[in-house]
Amino acid sequence: MPSERYRWETLEALKGSSKGQLSYSRDWLLRGEDILEGCRSPPKLSSYSGWVLDRVISQSLQETPLSRSSTPNESIPPTDDQPPSLAKTTSPASQLRSSPLSSAAPSETKGNENLSLLEIDHEVHLMVLPSKVTEVEGCIWMYEEVHRLKGKEGLRQRQEQQEQVVRAVSDMASEQLKRFDELKELKQHQEYQDLQEVMEKSSREAQGQQEKLKEEHRHRAKILNLKLREAEQQRQRQEELERLRKEEGQERLRRLYSIQEEVLQLNQQIDPNYRHKDLPRIDLSGFSNRGNQICGLVSGLIRTTSERGFPTQVDVANTERALQEMRGLISSMQQEIATALEEKRKRDEEEERERQKELQKQEQLKAQTPVPAQHPRGKEQKEVLGLQVKAEESTMQWYQQLQDASDQCVASFSGLTDCKDNQVKNIRMDLQKAASIPVSQISSIAGSQLREIFDKINNLLSGKSVQSGGRTVSVTQHPQGLDFVYYKLAEKFVKQGEEEVASHHEAAFPIAVVASGIWELHPRVGDLILAHLHKKCPYSVPFYPAFKEGTPIEEYQRILGYQVKDSKVEQQDNFLKRMSGMIRLYAAIIQLRWPYGNKQVIHPHGLGHGWRWLAQMLNMEPLSDVTATLLFDFLEVCGNALMKHYQVQFWKMLLLIREDYFHRIEAITISGQMGSLMRLKQFLEKCLQRKEIPLPKGYLPSSFWRS
Repeated sequence: MPSERYRWETLEALKGSSKGQLSYSRDWLLRGEDILEGCRSPPKLSSYSGWVLDRVISQSLQETPLSRSSTPNESIPPTDDQPPSLAKTTSPASQLRSSPLSSAAPSETKGNENLSLLEIDHEVHLMVLPSKVTEVEGCIWMYEEVHRLKGKEGLRQRQEQQEQVVRAVSDMASEQLKRFDELKELKQHQEYQDLQEVMEKSSREAQGQQEKLKEEHRHRAKILNLKLREAEQQRQRQEELERLRKEEGQERLRRLYSIQEEVLQLNQQIDPNYRHKDLPRIDLSGFSNRGNQICGLVSGLIRTTSERGFPTQVDVANTERALQEMRGLISSMQQEIATALEEKRKRDEEEERERQKELQKQEQLKAQTPVPAQHPRGKEQKEVLGLQVKAEESTMQWYQQLQDASDQCVASFSGLTDCKDNQVKNIRMDLQKAASIPVSQISSIAGSQLREIFDKINNLLSGKSVQSGGRTVSVTQHPQGLDFVYYKLAEKFVKQGEEEVASHHEAAFPIAVVASGIWELHPRVGDLILAHLHKKCPYSVPFYPAFKEGTPIEEYQRILGYQVKDSKVEQQDNFLKRMSGMIRLYAAIIQLRWPYGNKQVIHPHGLGHGWRWLAQMLNMEPLSDVTATLLFDFLEVCGNALMKHYQVQFWKMLLLIREDYFHRIEAITISGQMGSLMRLKQFLEKCLQRKEIPLPKGYLPSSFWRS
């Protein structure tokens, strides 16, 4: 059928057109490509469409009746120049207008009319496409539209499906995340619960342990409180016992001091040089020696007990026995004096009778020649002359000035000593006790006690009232009282060096520090100390008194420092012991100062005088046994202070002694007197070897003054 042929031709034409080139692939959706991508290009008509449409429209208007009869005309077969799809057909206008091409044909025709007319041969006769072609074309268009709509709908459905899948996956993921979070939260909660349970368990255990520890602590605290209470009670009991012991000890110590004071007062009644006006030949030296022994015994007991702490009842009993013995000694002396007075009275009566007889015989004599004084024999005189050493002129002038000052002081209070008035005698005795007893009580027990003694002596010299022997004493009680106290105080200091320091070398320092402090405040006391020291120990000047012709040997021995009693010179050991004590006291005085004095004031008799003494000793010829003893004592006490002050010069001095002066001493020392020489030699060797001189025994440290 012709229509069938046109239909296939039309399809062939469409297949060769751009629309016929459409392709479809099932993979477009998987690759995300648009299915209708190839159909979205605007439809294109042939360049002949305008001309065809004009012919069709005009012909349709002319053949309206024919069209209504629905009888198609024969189509003109296409020429070679025409495309097969443009065969001439006749269709009604209504069908053309209802065709999808009818709306697009006018515009395209108008746009391409001129071009189509120029290019197409007017002689070509084309036929209007029949209505069937238009219908096929519309069907194709409809098919494409339906296919496009189906593709859009399928795409929309697939998109909705995809969105649903995405939402489902998202919801599922959200739900899984929620489940995961819930699971995680559950695990955390379980872990927290487990941890809390563990912590609670640990807390309960710790609380139980803490309660146990608290209970144990309370138990221990209770035990400790009981122990502390017991210890406190024990300490209080100990303190109470210690307080009672100290009070008893202090009471015993005060008792010892009162006994010592009474013993010293009784001992002062025994003067070794005392001569009764009615008994010039009576000898009281035995009583004096025994009294000194008792005083030394009491002082030794007090010193020993002070070193131990406080005295015991046995010590008090011993001192009381010594006091009773001293009282008995005084009673014996008084009885002996009374017996001697009675014997002297009887002897005087007999002598008076004899004297009367002698007077009668003497009247018969014309003259009576006196017996000349005997001089020492040659050998004796040679020994004495061998001791003569001449001192320097300046030293002798200084020595003489001090002795003159001492004599003037004695003369200044002669009215007090020579007065026979009992009241004046009592004042004199009270002043002497007030000056001498505190010096006798000086010891190294405590710095506070030493300060009390110093204040007591200073107050006495300053004119203040002090207590002595239960009585109030002051130098203002007599116009000559101050000079008397000056003299007696200086005499007592030197006597302490002669007796106390000679027996106990360490006693030099407490005595010297008090003497130095008094010397600084009262310079006249210092001059009198030197005068007494030089008189009793001329080697402290130093000088060796020369023997004067006509001077008795006993008197010369006294000038040299020996004690002579009943024409008997004391033994050499006792003499050296006394000289040693006084030199040690002097060596301690020149290096010590009262710690509470004025530091800006220089020492009234300092280390410079010690250096002068040592230099002058080395410039004088040595004396056997004396020089070695005094050098050793002086260097042992004062060597450390001189070493620190003079340093190199002092070591040169020691080398001089060892290398030169020691041989001079050795040359004149006999075999029985080598002890002092060996002590000096060992001391020098030890000091020079160690390059140091140790502090002397008994030196008062700074801590002593805090006690």
